[in-house]
Amino acid sequence: MTESPGVVDLLGVLAYAELTAFLRLAEDAAHLAPTLSDRAVLGQLAVAEYAHFELLRDKLVSLGADPDKAMSPFVEALDEWHLKTAPGDWLEALVKAYVGSGIALDFYREAARHLDPSIADLVDEVLADQGRSAFAVERVRAAVEADPAVAGRLALWARRLVGEALSQGQRVAAARPELAQLLVEAVPDDQAEISRLFARLTEEHGKRMTALGI
Repeated sequence: MTESPGVVDLLGVLAYAELTAFLRLAEDAAHLAPTLSDRAVLGQLAVAEYAHFELLRDKLVSLGADPDKAMSPFVEALDEWHLKTAPGDWLEALVKAYVGSGIALDFYREAARHLDPSIADLVDEVLADQGRSAFAVERVRAAVEADPAVAGRLALWARRLVGEALSQGQRVAAARPELAQLLVEAVPDDQAEISRLFARLTEEHGKRMTALGI
């Protein structure tokens, strides 16, 4: 029996997000990583993202959903986000992997909070950090300490990433109301719950920026 449209949408957008994360991390490893060690670590993170994609794809199949059809509504928005936020150098790639992707993953995590435990647990598993945070924080903080002027540039980049992520998120929510409804406990126009949601997202984003030293 196929799950509700909202759940299939959530798994579909997550599956495509993980697939594109794999492709982007692999590309950044090949073209932007400054050392072989950095290339190896980023490649390892890319492999983890692909494993997450496989878990989501298999779950969709087990629910009676077609993975390609579940992912297809989100291809345009996610591809456009990646196109508009292509990193220009290694540090921008790290900030994007940590801050830009982080706020999107926070949305998905919030959407799964009140779902069946089997779905919520799967979402938690595929959103596991896998060492990405520590890797990005270490490299970016070292760069900022070596050249404090870098902080301002990266802070502006992070704001752009978040702005683009929110813009694309609004497009997805408008097109897929069943997915948007998962983000709140009650009805979509519950302003108190929406305010609490954005307060949590803002707090997590602030923690990431502080961790990076920007």
